[in-house]
Amino acid sequence: MPARSWIVATFYFFGMLALFVGERIVGSGTWRSLSAIGAALVALSLVLRAVHMRMAKDDGRTVEKWLLAVQLLGAASLAVYFVQSDLSTVILDKTLEASSPKLHTALAAAWPVLWLLAAAPLLLGEIAYVSMAFAPRLERARIADALRSGFGLAGCLVFAFAAVYVASGRDKKADLSYFHTARPGESTRKIARALDQPVKISLFFPPANDVAEEVTNYFGDLQKESKLVEVAHYDHAVDPSVAKELGVSGNGIIVIARDKRKELFAVGQEIEAARGNLQNLDKEMQKRLLQVTRPGRTAYLTSGHGERMRDPLDATDKRLTARDLRELLTSQGYTVRDFGAAEGLATDVPNDAAVVMIVGPQKPLLAEEIAALQRFVDRGGRLFVALDPEAGLDYHELLGPLGVTFHPITLANDRVYARKTYQQSDRANIATGSFSSHPSVTALGRLGMRAPMILPGAGWLEATKDKPKDVQVDFTVHAQPATWNDLNGNFQFDPPAETRKPWELAAAITKKAADKDKRDGRLIVLTDSDAVCDGVVANPGNAYFVVDGVRWLLGDEAIAGEIASEVDQPIAHTNKQDAFWFYGSIFVAPALVLLVGALAMRRRKRRPHAATQQTKEAA
Repeated sequence: MPARSWIVATFYFFGMLALFVGERIVGSGTWRSLSAIGAALVALSLVLRAVHMRMAKDDGRTVEKWLLAVQLLGAASLAVYFVQSDLSTVILDKTLEASSPKLHTALAAAWPVLWLLAAAPLLLGEIAYVSMAFAPRLERARIADALRSGFGLAGCLVFAFAAVYVASGRDKKADLSYFHTARPGESTRKIARALDQPVKISLFFPPANDVAEEVTNYFGDLQKESKLVEVAHYDHAVDPSVAKELGVSGNGIIVIARDKRKELFAVGQEIEAARGNLQNLDKEMQKRLLQVTRPGRTAYLTSGHGERMRDPLDATDKRLTARDLRELLTSQGYTVRDFGAAEGLATDVPNDAAVVMIVGPQKPLLAEEIAALQRFVDRGGRLFVALDPEAGLDYHELLGPLGVTFHPITLANDRVYARKTYQQSDRANIATGSFSSHPSVTALGRLGMRAPMILPGAGWLEATKDKPKDVQVDFTVHAQPATWNDLNGNFQFDPPAETRKPWELAAAITKKAADKDKRDGRLIVLTDSDAVCDGVVANPGNAYFVVDGVRWLLGDEAIAGEIASEVDQPIAHTNKQDAFWFYGSIFVAPALVLLVGALAMRRRKRRPHAATQQTKEAA
């Protein structure tokens, strides 16, 4: 029987080949009669297979049944093809495509799958079957393995074709390389969608430039967000007049312009040299978009009370300065100015003040200054207050009427904290990824512990018992539950006086305007000014807190969100996480491998191969 089986398979495959030529290559005319010849050959192969099955005995009959079932599956695929093709008009009045297009599409995808699920097992099964033509005994298990392999191969091919079809239908790309160029982040896309006037982006690059390709892909994605984003390509050598008009001195430069305002960014021409700029492209482009679309906003930083300034107050001032904070505000399109009693703080807040920031004061404000700030808030002003527990000031005159109380008591945590000196004092470096859903922490609420905030020495807030009715307080940043109020400053948890709980670290406050036609006043209160100062504010979580917080203050929460960056960030672990990864890699992972191997070997010994069992039975 095995010696003659290849004849049956030959009729089957030649019949399929004739059908393919008649239907997919010829398609019409006299030569389409090849389809009828092909169908006849397939039918003949089925008859011959049935005859073989009746003549065979024992294991041979079982194998013939398997091969007949596979050939019937192939015949079924031809029936499905017939129903969805134009040949169905022989029986029906019109084609299935005209009467039921969805069913036609489903059947058009189904028949190749059925055909492949028959062809692959039949081919591999016949090869195994014929190879036993002169064997003393038919090894049924080998043929069964060949059939299963055929079904597996067919399934893999079907999955591959389906994946390619879906991928070609979806305009999605995935870059799995080590080096990536940043793509427009959530916040940048929102800025583009919020444009009310055209913004022209001019790209100066020579032809066939790798950096130009990366930059073009970035702005191509950004253009999809708004029709007001216009992108033009220039070559400095070819378009010198345009370059002179925009102030461009060479290639490798991006110009963002709106009306008479323009911002330039030199990204470079060589891919290796431009790698750092491309990884931070979204951050740089967002900065310049804001500078040309939202100009003229002024942020006033109070002075005269020991606040954090651009430089240390004197030789004894070892605190972090606010230089990075000022640069961050400038990058967001703000003009930053100092604002003390000499500049009129004791009189009133200027009308051009977009936001007033009090960062780390060491002395109390004058009563006249507090009154000016309260009037500023009452008329819809925006205030950002960052205090320090080591100053010992609670600023109750300013914060009490706004519904919150600041407790200048340093918090500590012995489980989740930021290491710096590897001493117990590091426990005061509070690290948290617990945020509310308030708009002022939009990105942080989504990122959580992927972008934790670091607060090196924070106090805590609570709502006052007699909170005014026109004030709404939302606590936006919470400490980890293991944090305690370190009353004695020894960085040790000493119950019952000290308590572990998720203390409130920041608040967003809204004071409703007395007149409905006026805007509400808004405030953000932070319990640690170090969190917004040099070095610390560079931490992504802290930067998001400042940027999104100020945007909420100014009513720009619609453009709050993540900034895309492809710069590798260091991975930070807690003590418990370090211990878990150490012991897991040293002991747990090897133990699991050994356990799986032992179980597999035990199962193999208990279940011998079917072919070996047949050989033993024959012996």
